Amino acid sequence: MVIKISKPCSPGTRNKSTITFDGLDKVKPQRSLTSGSIKSAKGRNNYGRITVRHIGGGHKKRYRFIDFKRSNTDLSARVAGLEYDPNRNAHIALLSYTSGEKKYILAPRYLQKGAILWSKPDAPIEIGNTLPLSKIPLGSFIHNIELVPNQGGKIARSAGAAAQVIAKEGGFATLKLPSTEVRLVPENCLATIGQVGNVEVNQRVFGKAGCVRWLGRRPTVRGVVMNPCDHPHGGGEGRSPIGRARPVTPWGKVALGVKTRRNKKQSENYILRHRSR
Repeated sequence: MVIKISKPCSPGTRNKSTITFDGLDKVKPQRSLTSGSIKSAKGRNNYGRITVRHIGGGHKKRYRFIDFKRSNTDLSARVAGLEYDPNRNAHIALLSYTSGEKKYILAPRYLQKGAILWSKPDAPIEIGNTLPLSKIPLGSFIHNIELVPNQGGKIARSAGAAAQVIAKEGGFATLKLPSTEVRLVPENCLATIGQVGNVEVNQRVFGKAGCVRWLGRRPTVRGVVMNPCDHPHGGGEGRSPIGRARPVTPWGKVALGVKTRRNKKQSENYILRHRSR
């Protein structure tokens, strides 16, 4: 992908940078692999009340079903195309299996159109192939990693994400995750070779608030400028302080530096080193 810098012809284009779609197919998605937007509620429940803040509006889009399980073993698949997905920051690849079935997967970096991919234990160590962690060499970069066998990939699925295999012992593989967390994952879990593509997405500068609204994000304001009924920091005369010993969330929980993860969580035993804050 190429970063395109806009000329400052207006306040909205000053300092604006976008990512071109070079290398992607400008085609409509496979109708059988899509559905209506699953975010039609726009952050509201069945009573019409806002339950998830800052969601609403945005351009109309269809949801693409992504194959995170890669369960078609012993069948080769050809990369029929690379496409844009409006529901995630990573690009997707359309696979055409020898059986005639088609599926979408996350497009790894450097994946080429026409490449042949496999999902089996003895698959070659090449970008886009899916293997059990027990068959992946140490030092390899992987993505779309399962935490529970046959559950589908859960880790390292966003653009530019990749984990590294650093050790194997006792039926577990030790992975260093993109968050710097080091944890154990069962060796029979599947993972895909390579790094998720579209790594330049974090270099995008929207330029104006409207670009963010197109993505379905509504404005975010500070709690101190709200009314007391809307936020614990709200109220007061003029520019008053928050009126509390320390900042809190809109629901009264202590914010800024307090750990919210439960110490007795079941997966706590598999985490060797917590992520850096």
